[in-house]
Amino acid sequence: MATLQADQILDLIKTTQRELGELKFTELASDLTEHVAMEQLLRKNRATFDSGTGIQFNLMVGHSDAAKEVGLFEVDSLDIQDHMILGNIPWRHTNVNYAIERREIAMNREPRRLVELIKIRRSDAMASLAELMEKRFWGKPGSSADQKQAYGLSYWIVYNPNASTPGFEGGNPAGFSQGAANIDSDAYPRWRNWSAKHTAGEGALDTLVDNWREAAVKTAFKPIPGVTDTPYGTGTSYGYYTNYDVLGKLEKRLNNQNDNLGNDLAPKDGKVIFRGVPVTYVPYLDKSESEPVFGINWGKFRPVFLSGEFMREMGPEVAPSQHTVYVTHVDTTMNYLCYDRRRQFVLASGSDATLGL
Repeated sequence: MATLQADQILDLIKTTQRELGELKFTELASDLTEHVAMEQLLRKNRATFDSGTGIQFNLMVGHSDAAKEVGLFEVDSLDIQDHMILGNIPWRHTNVNYAIERREIAMNREPRRLVELIKIRRSDAMASLAELMEKRFWGKPGSSADQKQAYGLSYWIVYNPNASTPGFEGGNPAGFSQGAANIDSDAYPRWRNWSAKHTAGEGALDTLVDNWREAAVKTAFKPIPGVTDTPYGTGTSYGYYTNYDVLGKLEKRLNNQNDNLGNDLAPKDGKVIFRGVPVTYVPYLDKSESEPVFGINWGKFRPVFLSGEFMREMGPEVAPSQHTVYVTHVDTTMNYLCYDRRRQFVLASGSDATLGL
């Protein structure tokens, strides 16, 4: 085997990063059958890119009630009020890296073997990143004291197990007394998501569907005629997400409604649709025993990335204090942002506000 110099090693690693074909191996790296959050992150049409030291947005939380009936020659009455407030959240950062040792190259008698080694190291790094993103997307930091974890779905879409009736009862996330994005939902009740509690078990499926139907209708806000909606929004694009406890019951209900099964024992499996939208199974939500259903309006909820810092790869370069090691880093600076919480909802059966996530 010909001797490789340092610059050739770096070129080989860089080339391998770009050419990801031909590698074949069986991936058993995760217990999750699908990583829904990472898939959403990689859809750039659902992402926003921004700059600055944090993420800010504006909310119009009321109006002045200035409209009134008037008579002829009546004196005008002006009532100018400020109904705009500012929401803000910080950036959060993730890093994953992979490395190769110079002497590993000498142990590979064919350059092709080296290429496969680099690909495996990179695949390992990406699997680790996908697993972390899945956990962070569906969960939330324990409190405002956490300076690292991203503000995941459960930070914005709050489940309230103590509400006696379905409604806009999802208030401030636990551990954040100042409210989501530093907006107190007690002071601004329109800054709340819909939350409803249903009874667990197959026999309570009708209650779940009734709550689901009501939530979908009452969170479908449309812009007031003549009022320009915030440029943050991109319309209405709902997605419904749940675990197997719920999906399995829904599929069974559909199959029972089918009078002619034919040779297929489960013809409706994988075909559950609610109000024209496919219901998505989220393996990570199997962690919850509360039978959760999330309704996400992707027109108002999205990841925001710092411009130039989306899955940014740096390297390979010599690792500090390890002169024979070449390391590549993949960095992302982002956070999740909900522009309108009242267009989101969560349904669940448990008494734990965190849903065990």
